[in-house]
Amino acid sequence: MTPQRSLPRPVATWSRLRTLPREARDTLFLLAVIAWVVAPHAGHLPLWCTGLTAAMLAWRARLALLGRALPSRWVMVGWLLLAVAATAWTHRTLLGKDAGVTLLVVLVALKTLELRARRDAFVVFFLGFFLVLTHFLYSQALPVAVAMVVAVWGLLTALVLAHMPVGLPSLRQAAGLAARMCLLGAPIMVVLFLLFPRIAPLWGVPGDGLDARTGLSNRLSLGSVAELALDDSVAMTLRFFGPAPPPESLYFRGPVLSEFDGREWRPLSPGLFLPGLLRPDTRPDAASGIDYEITLEPTKVAVLPLPELTPGLPPGLPEDLRLRLRADLQWTASRPLDDRLRLRSTAYPRFEHGPVEPVAGLRHYVELPPGYNPRTLAWAAEMRRDPRLAQADADTLAQALLRHIRSAGYTYTLTPGVYGDAQGRHAIDEFWLDRREGFCEHFAAAVTVVLRALDVPARIVTGYQGAERNPVDGYYLVRNSFAHAWVEYWQPGRGWVRLDPTAAVAPDRIVRHTPLRPAPGLLAAALGNVTPGLVAQLRHQWQALNTAWNQWVLNHSRGRQLELLRHLGLRSPSWHDLVLVLLGLLVAASLAGAGWAWWERRHVDPWLATLRRMRAELARHGLASDDTTAPRELARRARKRWGPAAQAVEAVLLELETLRYAPRASPPLRGPTTLSRSTLRALLRRLRQQARHLPHA
Repeated sequence: MTPQRSLPRPVATWSRLRTLPREARDTLFLLAVIAWVVAPHAGHLPLWCTGLTAAMLAWRARLALLGRALPSRWVMVGWLLLAVAATAWTHRTLLGKDAGVTLLVVLVALKTLELRARRDAFVVFFLGFFLVLTHFLYSQALPVAVAMVVAVWGLLTALVLAHMPVGLPSLRQAAGLAARMCLLGAPIMVVLFLLFPRIAPLWGVPGDGLDARTGLSNRLSLGSVAELALDDSVAMTLRFFGPAPPPESLYFRGPVLSEFDGREWRPLSPGLFLPGLLRPDTRPDAASGIDYEITLEPTKVAVLPLPELTPGLPPGLPEDLRLRLRADLQWTASRPLDDRLRLRSTAYPRFEHGPVEPVAGLRHYVELPPGYNPRTLAWAAEMRRDPRLAQADADTLAQALLRHIRSAGYTYTLTPGVYGDAQGRHAIDEFWLDRREGFCEHFAAAVTVVLRALDVPARIVTGYQGAERNPVDGYYLVRNSFAHAWVEYWQPGRGWVRLDPTAAVAPDRIVRHTPLRPAPGLLAAALGNVTPGLVAQLRHQWQALNTAWNQWVLNHSRGRQLELLRHLGLRSPSWHDLVLVLLGLLVAASLAGAGWAWWERRHVDPWLATLRRMRAELARHGLASDDTTAPRELARRARKRWGPAAQAVEAVLLELETLRYAPRASPPLRGPTTLSRSTLRALLRRLRQQARHLPHA
């Protein structure tokens, strides 16, 4: 006796799945779709909710595979009460976005344990569609959108399967029909996206702020910018209308920090009154003007890091975002950006600003906290005693500091370590006189302290420096890793002057824009060694795709909608015109749909048309029938009337019936209209030929 060989486990499992009853198969498919919909929420849900949902879905899958009974109603009520209590304990409320999404996920998972009838499945479908929408409360990024398109496709496929109780339609056929449904609905979706009025608060999620990734801060301590340099996410995207400025002149001005407590730099106190420094005093070089368009990512601070110098902003910005250009050239907003902001303006890389004559408010920029960094203060006093610098102006002193940085062996590094003693004091002493290594904020803070000690007004400016051009689409990307800090000092007759100490110790960082980067991981290093250009090319392609998504989808604002209407011929469109155009298109689409439905109702099934012609042909030979006579009944009557002479006619009629009603492993989803018209015409010709040989009455 030959022993039977057992199949490999994956093959055996697949064979078992293929032989499952249709109800079990459809249930498993629906559970897989629900798991796909819930998975992106794992980062937002409490840990207990993620675990409970996974356990519920696995429990329901096991019941479907084994054909076991579903849990009782009281068991479900107990789990529901437990989930509600856990939600209230976790979020301290049952209201709001986070608590609502948690409860919705739990309800969907629990509802799968009640899949007893078709109506239960419909509840799961519609809860799943609603759950798809909740993902966009957290992120509208391109990967999330693609994942949700797949989720909608899967839910529609499950919905198609639920409406087909006869036979065993394959998942491929149901998925194909669901894809056609999506394609048919795509034009309506595009029209609604383009023209549906963006009227707050019906559009968007104000105050969400969870996508805020830009890492600039209103506080600066030694090491904070170096930490931000490890973040390679995009802070803003630019497009220049004309030649792009050279890297060494591309500065993006963020928070300006003027107050120093010995450990941390902060902006000026809001209530501080500085006479003579109340309004921006700008003198741009008109010949250096550069037109640009910028898309700012959400920020954590209420400062817009725009290219220097941007003296004005265009109209049409969000009404609830009040912007103001301060005297220190910061563009401050009434609130941090909660979503992307796109604007177009002009920058002047060559400019002067600030008072050219001494004013009382400048004395605030020479203040230093007592008791900090005594060795640095002593070194500054020694510089002043040098006959060459005793009467030197601010420009001369600044250049002397840069020469010292170049000649004294200072090092530019991302990992300088922690500076200062246990209380964080005397960090500037340690930088200047001991360790002599640091990142841009170390050099900027150290130079600012020395300039103030030399009685030169000085402050720190934070922001970004340089940009990376994407060769695929031509856009310039400013990443959070391009965060930078530099110095501004005041020179009589010129005003505030930019001084970037990083250019003295690491000129490649400024002139050729080669920022420091952390060492790559093992996988990235291996890929880089095998295919040096592949990683960079893939990165550029993905970033170009992501930029297009941000520009044309996420930034499709009311202004762009009105611009679209102007392209359509309206001279001064308003949102009322937008509504009218949208209503007109919807009415036209409704009329087109009604016309298509009318045509479908009058459209004759080819199989029924063939049967009607066969009845008419046999009626001419004396065999009466009506519209309810089936082919098999018609064949029986023909055999009864003509006997063996009707055998060929009978065969044709039975073959026609077989085309319609014969069992198939996978019947066509679209019914008899998918039958070949040529096959039906051939049957009709055969019947007419055989009918000529029938005996007359």
